[in-house]
Amino acid sequence: MTKPTHKHGGALLADCLVAQGVERVFSVPGESFLAALDGMLDTDIQIITARQEGGAAIMAEATGKLTGKPGVAFVTRGPGATNASAGVHIAFQDSTPMVLFIGQVASDQRDREAFQEVDYRAMFGPLAKWVAEIDRADRIPEYISHAFHVAQSGRPGPVVLALPEDMLSGPAKGAPAPAAVLPSGRAADADIAEVISRLKSAERPIVIAGGGGWTKDAALALGQFAMALDLPVGTSFRCQDYLDNRHPNFAGDVGIGINPALASRIKEADVVLALGPRLGEMTTSAYTLFSAPVPQQSLIHIHADPNELGHVYRPDFAVVATPASAAIQLARAASKAPRRAARTEARADYEAWQVPARAIDSDAPSVQMEYVITHLNEVLDDTAILTNGAGNYAAWLHRYYRYRAWRTQLAPTSGSMGYGLPAAIAAKLADPTRDVICLAGDGCFQMVSQEFGTAAAEGANIVVLVCDNEKYGTIRMHQQKTYPHRPSGTALKNPDFAALARAHGGFGATVENNAEFAPALREALAANAPALLHLKLDPKALSPALDLE
Repeated sequence: MTKPTHKHGGALLADCLVAQGVERVFSVPGESFLAALDGMLDTDIQIITARQEGGAAIMAEATGKLTGKPGVAFVTRGPGATNASAGVHIAFQDSTPMVLFIGQVASDQRDREAFQEVDYRAMFGPLAKWVAEIDRADRIPEYISHAFHVAQSGRPGPVVLALPEDMLSGPAKGAPAPAAVLPSGRAADADIAEVISRLKSAERPIVIAGGGGWTKDAALALGQFAMALDLPVGTSFRCQDYLDNRHPNFAGDVGIGINPALASRIKEADVVLALGPRLGEMTTSAYTLFSAPVPQQSLIHIHADPNELGHVYRPDFAVVATPASAAIQLARAASKAPRRAARTEARADYEAWQVPARAIDSDAPSVQMEYVITHLNEVLDDTAILTNGAGNYAAWLHRYYRYRAWRTQLAPTSGSMGYGLPAAIAAKLADPTRDVICLAGDGCFQMVSQEFGTAAAEGANIVVLVCDNEKYGTIRMHQQKTYPHRPSGTALKNPDFAALARAHGGFGATVENNAEFAPALREALAANAPALLHLKLDPKALSPALDLE
């Protein structure tokens, strides 16, 4: 194929993405950015064609979460952009680096309410770190460089760039800027020494680790630091893979359905080190673990964004640093501290919490999630990636699964339904050698079920476990608590999910009881195709500890 002699804006944009290290983008094609698609044709960038823009944006977000580098998505104007907004919101709340490109109406049609015209600065302003429109092709290198710096610096997050159609298709001159150079994010040595001193002098300290911007090395350093000072470590909502759950200092997850013993331990701590998390609603049990604005505990908060420090809770000591840099610095500076009974007690509480609240019955007439998660623990290797969206089915996963390695959990801290399937596709494309298991509720799966076709088209051989209890289970649980015996609007009439998988050329099987699950999972993992297991659950089992009467 002959490369065009004169570059248009789309070709220059593609070259800029290559310079930033972009290898794959996720997209639903639109006429508003044809020049960008044409430009990428002359590069090695792989274009993954999703079935709906929300799926494409989630795939980009999951790529950013998995790799630490911005995931990239391209969508068209108007409806394409509104569909993709869910992925931008996830990236913002999850502190994930991401860049979303949106085709825009031609510049001579702006402010006329042209076909599918949207003011993207107004629309995405509250959802993104930065929103801009590239109005001149010769400034494409500048905007791309800025976008990749913003997406990765400080607290990572999403950037949205609008691309007027005539700007992309018109002639362009310019050279791509080199890849973004990021600040070190290091804390001052004196601050690190002060954090260690305060933890050493505490009687009942605890660490809550989480947030964005971590790395594999930082996760390993967290374990070394905790062991040196004998500190119990909880991980914030859906950050359970930040510390090997088999580590003697791991005390559990600080999120929805928190172990009551762990919640009490945090409330009764004299010093709490929040290493990276925002201390939002989910991580604070609806703002009940700490009193606002002044906690009863002495709070040490380390965060990359100075605006987050003191946002809800006034810390006694605050440090602006990326959690990855701080964790490594803390591990290097920590010296051995006396053994603490609190650490062993916290670990014992976690082990007790791992025992299923509902006994596993081999003769149960339906599939028990307790058995499903226990079996996954036994048969999956340490590198397997598990993804999920939102719904009560995830409560079993969060409580009973043990994450053993960094970035083996991909889940939205924003609580977005429909996340698990697109995220699983992105994970499998990023590393085809790893097993990728998506858990999805029947309601969660049906928000994105069309993306199973993307998995089939791209050869992403994931395994999807559809947990079917014939209802929007989380909302049904809240109805039962608030308006007992008055269900409304939460029942689902579901299709044959296994047949859907087979229709796409994948493997599909229906699992009626515990005994059928293990052999079905073996077949799914060996299918050499995208696979789906339709798990028939007891409709009365709403959570690990709650049944409908």
